[in-house]
Amino acid sequence: MRQMVMVGFLQAQNCTTLASAWRHPAARTDFTTAAYYQHIGRVLEEGRFQLAFFDDRLAMPDIYGGNPAEVVANGVRVVKIDPVATMMAMGFGTSRLGIGSTASTTYYEPFDVARRFQTVDHMIGGRAAWNVVTSVNDAEAHNMGREVHMGHDLRYDRADEFMEIVLGSWDGWEDGAILCDKETGLFADPDKVHRLEYEGRFLRSAGTFTVPRSPQGHPVIIQAGSSGRGKRFAARWAETVFVAYHSLAEGQRQYAAFKTSVAQLGRDPDLVTVNTIAYPVVAETRAEAEDKMALIDGLYREVDGLSLLSEALNFDFKTKAMDDAFSDEELAGMSGMQAMRDRVMQETGRNPTVRDFLNVTRRGRPREAIVGSGKEVADWFEEWFTARACDGFVIAGTHMPGSFEDFVKFVVPELQRRGLYQTEYKGATLRENLGLPRPVPGAWRSVRA
Repeated sequence: MRQMVMVGFLQAQNCTTLASAWRHPAARTDFTTAAYYQHIGRVLEEGRFQLAFFDDRLAMPDIYGGNPAEVVANGVRVVKIDPVATMMAMGFGTSRLGIGSTASTTYYEPFDVARRFQTVDHMIGGRAAWNVVTSVNDAEAHNMGREVHMGHDLRYDRADEFMEIVLGSWDGWEDGAILCDKETGLFADPDKVHRLEYEGRFLRSAGTFTVPRSPQGHPVIIQAGSSGRGKRFAARWAETVFVAYHSLAEGQRQYAAFKTSVAQLGRDPDLVTVNTIAYPVVAETRAEAEDKMALIDGLYREVDGLSLLSEALNFDFKTKAMDDAFSDEELAGMSGMQAMRDRVMQETGRNPTVRDFLNVTRRGRPREAIVGSGKEVADWFEEWFTARACDGFVIAGTHMPGSFEDFVKFVVPELQRRGLYQTEYKGATLRENLGLPRPVPGAWRSVRA
């Protein structure tokens, strides 16, 4: 029987998508400690989540007004400790939960990413995943010593080459290459270790990779591109995809279209899971859940949304009055998350204003929050899953660790009773728990680009 994938959305600092989460009276503030992330990991593992993943940016969201002081004072995602180190800490506090981290193909080097993630996969027993991003704004470029952020489609062209190098590196060692035969003195079989020679338009790499195959072969590939170019990239490379569908009908349409794109590239669409973001606010009764939601709504400040919009779209929203429409030139110049811009334009049917962007995206607030008792929230999850609008869900909490604790307490048992969600882990590795086969070296080369 088909069962749901469940993913916990995490970020350093408040581990949610909400900039206001730290203001919640029940939110923990020890977010620079291993204990914080290990507690969250244990909660997710108790709830039999297949995966937790850390989103990341390489800069504060301080494009808004060019004023870091205001962003720092309001705590708008200003702390971003290294997510790979953080996933290691969480991994050492869990035993079955898959753990993923973000790394940018625009600002890192392929060999470094390949070595780092393959090493982590060894260290946590084959439970690692890499969330592939191309980054979004000039602030990240400046932190990384660049003048401006690379153009949208060029970033994905570079990312294609990046993937070829990373996967080529991971293919450098075959299973069983290490022998450690002390009698013969043979450490590894030289016929099972291969040199990489790669030269592309953007990147080159030549050498022999230094990390052998991991318990699951290599880390699982996550992707969340939502623009047209981003979706093509995800269809080619991703093994699990994160999306944000805003209605059941839209989810069904986009889910079917994406699965078709995967099949057209010669890949098995059943082996690429699609997980939509969900904001459950759940309690024993609906009335209690509504009280929780009222508290959460009261934590939001307008600067949260405007700072996060400026970060996501690489445009300073403080340069516009709330009700002034953006010009065609300004809209075209938004080089960040273009799918977000396109959605606002589509829903308004005209050149949108700053207020339109806030209202349509609800940036910094729970979008389409699912509020109710455990049964009511489970009903929503069941409807989306059985209607083939997704294969699973990315649970975005409103505060930590309480959101995940409530979900595991009230919703998970209800889904398990219905047979929609696993009661035990299927295996020791993330691939086993996602139902993914061990990767065959070189198989990615047969995918039609």
